Amino acid sequence: MTIKQAIYDAVVNGDSPAADRLVVEALAAGIPAEELMQEALIAAMAEVGARFERGEYYVAEMLVSAHALKAGLKHVRPYLTTAAVAPIGTVVIGTVKGDLHDIGKNLVGMMLEGAGFRVIDLGVNVPASRFVQAVQEAGTDIVALSALLTTTMNSMQGVVEALKQAGLRERVKVLVGGASVSQDFADQIGADGFAPDAAAAAVLARRLVAPAEATT
Repeated sequence: MTIKQAIYDAVVNGDSPAADRLVVEALAAGIPAEELMQEALIAAMAEVGARFERGEYYVAEMLVSAHALKAGLKHVRPYLTTAAVAPIGTVVIGTVKGDLHDIGKNLVGMMLEGAGFRVIDLGVNVPASRFVQAVQEAGTDIVALSALLTTTMNSMQGVVEALKQAGLRERVKVLVGGASVSQDFADQIGADGFAPDAAAAAVLARRLVAPAEATT
């Protein structure tokens, strides 16, 4: 078994210590960071997402795989920065104002990182003005909004309106999700997409930034 296959297996199986150790060994052996990112880490999270969609993995399995991914990513990132390897896009993510839930948001963020995105996590209880500020500062491609509570869903519409008022709406795609959110609600507030789970969010995000690539 190659070390890239071992890293892939460690992430798919949610073995964080193994992912941590193997990525360090692979980098020390001279395997390019970009190669590890694409062929081991990203490929593994794509498999995790596929298993989730097939009903073979559940949220618990996705979470442990996402943590294993994070264990490997922390070693790869500095090399990618030095080599000026560009992410496929930048996502600003946060739980909207009034909502303090972050498990779903965190999982989506890790899945997006595993799909090759740069992720800027604003945390929870994020006001619309902070999303606008982040878009202005970060050259953002996608704004990902999370809400668990029905009482905070309207804050998503507030973010969309704030982006319009700031003249930024045409620059970014807006992706929404959460237990109470639906495709109908996404359409109602003018979002570009709705994802029912973290795996779907990663697939949709790639489609939003590279439609042609996603359909090939």
